[in-house]
Amino acid sequence: MTSTTTKPAATADESTTAATKPGSAVSTQVGRGSTNIADVVVSKIAGIAAREVDGVHDLGGQAARVVGRIRETLPGAPDLTQGVTVEVGERQAAVDVTIVAEYGVAIHDLAAGIRSNVIDAVESMTGLEVTEVNVTVHDVHFADDDDVAGEAPAESRVQ
Repeated sequence: MTSTTTKPAATADESTTAATKPGSAVSTQVGRGSTNIADVVVSKIAGIAAREVDGVHDLGGQAARVVGRIRETLPGAPDLTQGVTVEVGERQAAVDVTIVAEYGVAIHDLAAGIRSNVIDAVESMTGLEVTEVNVTVHDVHFADDDDVAGEAPAESRVQ
């Protein structure tokens, strides 16, 4: 005869324990199991939230955008973490976002919108408290830049 022992279910009085594992943002254990959220998940959430704000042309510095364009030509999903760096603890996260702003947008309002959207998305989806969102504006995009990129080079005035 085999005997089986069962672990009692967690009660409302039992506290939730949190521990961090390498490569994970947060690991919580409650009576019946654990939840692990990888750092890359927090980065993707923050990247998507930043891109949703009107006035953001792209994320990342120049080198990251060049690599991103090359990556776009390859099959597969786009890199949603481009231009986003996160530092995650047991219960808190800090996010750094590097953007290219559309010309004509009030940058201080844009940064505030990004900050608000990223905080709301990360906190509601992960349960982590976002302590700070640092926004770096790396460049400004002009609508004319798209037109110039598609044109043939102008004839040289020097012969």
